[in-house]
Amino acid sequence: MAGQQTWQWPSRIALVAEHTEDNLFFAGKRCLDVILAGLLLILLLPLILLIAVLIKLDSPGPVLFAQERVGAKRQWLGRQAIWIIRNFTMYKFRSMVQNADPSVHEAYIRDFVEGRARPASENGGNFKLTNDPRVTRIGHFLRKFSLDELPQLLNVLKGNMSLVGPRPVPPYEVACYGDGDHKRLAALPGITGYWQVKGRCQVAFEEMIRMDLEYIRKASLWLDLKILFLTIPAVLSRRGAE
Repeated sequence: MAGQQTWQWPSRIALVAEHTEDNLFFAGKRCLDVILAGLLLILLLPLILLIAVLIKLDSPGPVLFAQERVGAKRQWLGRQAIWIIRNFTMYKFRSMVQNADPSVHEAYIRDFVEGRARPASENGGNFKLTNDPRVTRIGHFLRKFSLDELPQLLNVLKGNMSLVGPRPVPPYEVACYGDGDHKRLAALPGITGYWQVKGRCQVAFEEMIRMDLEYIRKASLWLDLKILFLTIPAVLSRRGAE
């Protein structure tokens, strides 16, 4: 597995090895992902096509934005299940100008992870870049209602993301992680999750890590369904969005 990192969480391995219901959970989670993601893509197809047209009319460049993100996938190693940390291509609707300089966001993420970032008062006290000149007019609208995330349904169907899980992050964020922070990667990354519905951009890095680990410890189909339902008011309220 060249280019991949292997990370094991012993308590999770013990649970997978000894309790069959965990295997049933992951099988059920995959079925839920495929069924819901497929239905959403069909139902939202008119909206997806409309967004694509608006992006093309608003600014030059591709409709989709493909970015390398870091996630994990569960694999068996003998009688033990481990999480393989790996990079994958994540899709979003393009909300920035073509060939936008990523160094601005990279610098902010380093400050956020290392505790130097401060919540922006002009953005509701969120830990997020504000007044970013790279964001297009239609991009502001898409981000406000999280519509730029819709193409990630393709990632769910491909199996490198789930509907619910820890936020997939770019490699330059993972490069800043300290001891223990990588534990948040011990789950399939998700479009939505604890952080998105309970503290999206409104909590510091340490609290985000705590939320992700809490989800991993409590993971169940019932919890996934609960988070999916909570995502609807979170998106409509535009809490933490820009």
